[in-house]
Amino acid sequence: MLQLSEIVHRVPFHLPLRFDLTAPTPQPVPPTDSRRRIHSQVALSLLEALRDQDLPEEILDDENVSITMPRRLGLSGVVDTQIRRYREEVRRRRRIPDAEVRDLIRLVVRRPDSEDVFLRVGEDLNRGEGGGGWAGVLPQGLQRRIALRRIRRKLRWLFGRRLVQATGIPFVLRATESLFIDGDPGGDACQIVTGIARAELQRMGGASGRLTHRACLGKGDDACVWELAED
Repeated sequence: MLQLSEIVHRVPFHLPLRFDLTAPTPQPVPPTDSRRRIHSQVALSLLEALRDQDLPEEILDDENVSITMPRRLGLSGVVDTQIRRYREEVRRRRRIPDAEVRDLIRLVVRRPDSEDVFLRVGEDLNRGEGGGGWAGVLPQGLQRRIALRRIRRKLRWLFGRRLVQATGIPFVLRATESLFIDGDPGGDACQIVTGIARAELQRMGGASGRLTHRACLGKGDDACVWELAED
């Protein structure tokens, strides 16, 4: 049976326009990390998002397979088998190595809609928890401070390490290194954090502004920065 790491290398790679093919920048190879730090729910959410976003399996006469084949992977038997496996891992509250999540990120980023998939994954990872009902009860500044604390705690619980710091008022998150960039040098996978933060802000009633990922390590900035801009 094919494993996900094998699928990553077999699927035709759809190069996003943001890459400079004339002067490629070599990416450092991440060190092998066998520690099981990441919650299996992350892998499950990535695969379920792939499956749910996929197009039907009809073949069009003018179909560009290099673009649509990565989308159809979510409907394949291999992915379905892996979803069942990760559901069992989640049930047992098990964690998985970084390498498994990096492989899944590399699989998603080959799709033309990868940014939307990652955003949906982040929202799903922070859905269905308590903490609502704050709108109209607490001052908005306090709501956002509580949201910042909950976001940092959620990310640490999911990924087994501190991923972001709160560095500004009223709402700024900053990361000087990123697990996601290892799997996606272009930075689309950072939308997982965007989705988690947006879901938390909405739950806390502090969503009157617009949360943006205004700086990214994948685009040459010195840090990834998420900021809440006032409407």
